[in-house]
Amino acid sequence: MDRRQHGRAGRTVLAVGIMLGLGAGATACSGSGAAAEDVKGAGDPVAVLHRAADTLGGAGSSKASTSMEMATGGTRVTIRGKGVYDYRHRLGRLTVVLPEDPAGTSGHRPITELLAPGALFMKNRGAGVPADKWVRVETASLSDGNLVTGGVTDPYAAAEVLRGTRTATYVGRTEVGGTEVRHYRGTADLNRAARYASAGNAAALSAAATGFATAQVPFDVYLDDQGRIRKLRQRFSFVNGRQKTAVAVASTTLLYDFGAAADVRLPRPADIYAGRIAENEPPH
Repeated sequence: MDRRQHGRAGRTVLAVGIMLGLGAGATACSGSGAAAEDVKGAGDPVAVLHRAADTLGGAGSSKASTSMEMATGGTRVTIRGKGVYDYRHRLGRLTVVLPEDPAGTSGHRPITELLAPGALFMKNRGAGVPADKWVRVETASLSDGNLVTGGVTDPYAAAEVLRGTRTATYVGRTEVGGTEVRHYRGTADLNRAARYASAGNAAALSAAATGFATAQVPFDVYLDDQGRIRKLRQRFSFVNGRQKTAVAVASTTLLYDFGAAADVRLPRPADIYAGRIAENEPPH
């Protein structure tokens, strides 16, 4: 696909993802008593979160569930995804379910997304793309680095955002999916995250740092006793291209069943659609 086609595909994905035709400081919390002793054993919160992505790499693989919420014009939109992720090879496969239309019906087929370093592949894109073909988009070409556009946030990219943690506090212990976890709350800076990210995510995070309304990303993250992310909720802010107003997007990632099989294979070049993609048309 040539540069012009990449650009066209990138613009089209904006209609596929969170937009769907709708438009395109850490909280202070001091620990005390048992909570203070607990976090003392875990280490400095900022340093712990800087290592979270590397810890996932050591975990090998897991299952993942995602949700992305956006409220605009009095309407709340939620896009959900579910699949597996291979942290060693930075490859994921998610089935993304689009929300119902205002009438309460869903005429959209689930979209299969393959996540890879620097690229997003989508199947069942619709809008003139043959059913057996994939659409490929370079994540660095997207103004949000694909943290929002695809309707899901790549789990490893989400973890790498934590490399940009500037401030963080320990909230306390709780449970996620029956697993005891430590809850941290803080703010990450996308510019810093891009500087320390892996080669596959550095350019995309750099694009997000300039493309979002702000490079600051508030988050809540829950780590198990091995330091693995079990739940990560991040709040991004982008500018609605039509109304020039900031829109808040909340992306939540749940990781579980570590070690689960995650055989993710990318499409062959012959299976990637290189034709013209209809713009500003929602998927079918």
